Amino acid sequence: MNKDLQSFVHYLAVERGLARNTLESYERDLTKYTQFLHNHGVDRFGDSQKQHIITFLTQLKNEGRAAATVSRHMVSIRSLYQFLVRERMIEHDPSLNMETPKLKKRLPKVLSVHEVENLLEAPQTTTAAGMRDKAMLEVLYATGIRVSELISLDVADVNLAMGFVRCMGKGSKERIIPLGRIAGDAARNYIETMRPKLVKPLKSDPALFISRIGARMTRQGFWKIIKRYAMEAGIAKDITPHTLRHSFATHLLENGADLRAVQEMLGHADISTTQIYTHVTRSRMKEVYDQTHPRAKL
Repeated sequence: MNKDLQSFVHYLAVERGLARNTLESYERDLTKYTQFLHNHGVDRFGDSQKQHIITFLTQLKNEGRAAATVSRHMVSIRSLYQFLVRERMIEHDPSLNMETPKLKKRLPKVLSVHEVENLLEAPQTTTAAGMRDKAMLEVLYATGIRVSELISLDVADVNLAMGFVRCMGKGSKERIIPLGRIAGDAARNYIETMRPKLVKPLKSDPALFISRIGARMTRQGFWKIIKRYAMEAGIAKDITPHTLRHSFATHLLENGADLRAVQEMLGHADISTTQIYTHVTRSRMKEVYDQTHPRAKL
């Protein structure tokens, strides 16, 4: 089964061009499923039955796994079996006609414009690290890119003269995103004055954002940075780097941006993914109405 699993992962990487994080998620989920089958006396995917899948998903649920996690495992399993049948490695797909658990869509957490402004003003730009942090936060909110895309940026990916950022998204798809004046100024100040102080002597690193040890900033490193500044800015909400991405999309739509344009900037393959932010804006609109209209609570 391990050989079949590796063939599937190779297919996802080469033919579908999925990102490394996505590939690791598929492999992690399916390795767990493969181990489950082995523990139940099944050594070939072709010998597995629908009941095995049901029992496996039930086990995940009984372990206290979130509904989203159970649903993700189901998607991984179904994709695997579809591949194996298509490649004629097995004859029957036991996941056929099995429904993916329905998930209740949760509205993403967003910051108000005022909260974003407080967060962006939190870093002390008199130090190299502070100016770097200021630039990272400004670029993240100005472009709405994912944190993985942010830390993957090289200096050459930021065109300050033209005012845009080039990043590689999921599936190695390149997209060009406008960079506002304020974020552009923050990036320019950092690149010209403080980034050279963070790069180690005699070491050439193309990374845009450099950590204290002179290497490319990591996801974990930036996660700690944004948590610290949120606390200093007095933001009570539990925020993550993705919160700024959500806020970026929501604030654009609240100010009349075209949904398709927001989809393009976010790098969403399906516009239905972007549409969740329209629900956020409606929810916020109702909240404002209830708080401000004189007859809303009569």
